[in-house]
Amino acid sequence: MTDTLTTTKHAITRVRHEPRRRILTVQQVERLTPQMARITLGGDLAGFNSAAYDDHVKVFFPLPGHNAPTLPPPDAPESAERSPGRDYTPRHYDAGRSELVIDFALHDAGPATDWASQARAGQQLAVGGPRGSFVVPDDFDWYLFIGDETALPAIARRLEELRAGIDAIVVAAITGPEERQAFTSKARVETIWVERPLSRATDPAPLLDAVRALKLPTSGDGYAWAAGESQTAKLLRRHLLDERGLDKAHVKAAGYWKRGAVSIHETHND
Repeated sequence: MTDTLTTTKHAITRVRHEPRRRILTVQQVERLTPQMARITLGGDLAGFNSAAYDDHVKVFFPLPGHNAPTLPPPDAPESAERSPGRDYTPRHYDAGRSELVIDFALHDAGPATDWASQARAGQQLAVGGPRGSFVVPDDFDWYLFIGDETALPAIARRLEELRAGIDAIVVAAITGPEERQAFTSKARVETIWVERPLSRATDPAPLLDAVRALKLPTSGDGYAWAAGESQTAKLLRRHLLDERGLDKAHVKAAGYWKRGAVSIHETHND
């Protein structure tokens, strides 16, 4: 099912997908940077669909000592042993090769970081979703992408999708120069790397200060996207609406994580 969200010039659509869980097997493990692991998964991917760069799938990790996820049936009691699940961006899907790529930011200890840090070919995961996609057409005159390490997979995917001849600005928070990634895009990309220690990952000031200092294009329609720590994403959206005067229909902000919370994905609206 597809819903069209009408704006003045741009047809943004929300597409719903049939939810399904799949058992996938690790094909390859790479380190893009010291704290970013790329894992290529293969297996039962027939019918998989990810129509937007900021889609999220639920990834279920094996319990300690297991090589495969534990997924009890829906009617199992709450006390039943089950694998923990976390939300991740489908970084790339190759239907011809039946491969799904997911990039994992490795930071705070937890089931995702623990698993991805030691992942090797032959291990198994379960992946559910995406349940839906928020599809933004590539017909804007310029784009702004803001986020921390958890947002980099979505940003990198979108940059690869953009058409040639437009401007894209990226403001990304990382722990140091070794975490910088090389983006591929046909667009003209300006990247501002904001380096701050992991101890300040919940502090909105580094990203907010960098965005406040930006000189944004003064003509044409722009689309802004911000994701990462939930409160930071919320404050970034308020800045873009209240201080920059962007159209709220053209600003999307999402909380990918929150200190002390488990497996959140918050969309910030008015």
